Amino acid sequence: MTANSPRAEAAELPADRDLTAAPAEDLLAEIERLRAALRAAECKIAELEARADVDPLLDILNRRGFERELARSLAYVRRYGTDATLMVIDLDGFKGVNDRHGHAAGDALLKAVAAALRGKVRASDVVARLGGDEFGVLLWNVDAGRAAAKAVELENVIEQVRADHDGVALQVGASAGAVALAPESSAAAIIDAADKSMYARKHGRRG
Repeated sequence: MTANSPRAEAAELPADRDLTAAPAEDLLAEIERLRAALRAAECKIAELEARADVDPLLDILNRRGFERELARSLAYVRRYGTDATLMVIDLDGFKGVNDRHGHAAGDALLKAVAAALRGKVRASDVVARLGGDEFGVLLWNVDAGRAAAKAVELENVIEQVRADHDGVALQVGASAGAVALAPESSAAAIIDAADKSMYARKHGRRG
């Protein structure tokens, strides 16, 4: 067998060792290597889990992440009695933007709206995309009166948003509905109530 034959090359490659016969320092090194690999895998898993809760287009929470955050917030409200409000916002006229200018234009407008919403809430509040052109906002320490005023404010903020796409300034309207996080309610019931409030607002404005 020559030195450069396939069998010789294979013999030079590292193979699984019989660790039962290895020195103690080799065993400790192997254990540390495995621990490092495990830590790296755990970090990667945590990163992937976190990204699974984020909308890839808007870089805010998606519905899955928002529902998880809402459930945690509801548990906190039950325990401490803190005021919190869920707001659901639906864009008015967004389908027309997509139909006239294409989905890339719609995406640009969604990004602009998401940025505007994040800029008008506190760091402790949560903004998410619930799906399509619907957003959710979780507001802390906001009672019913302030929530109603905030809903109107965010509607106005969105109506002032302009997104440029191929030289066209895109804009939409918005309808917002808000409900308090009632301790006795479930997360699903609160979302449903906020949805109904939003649609009542939308139909009322059309009338």
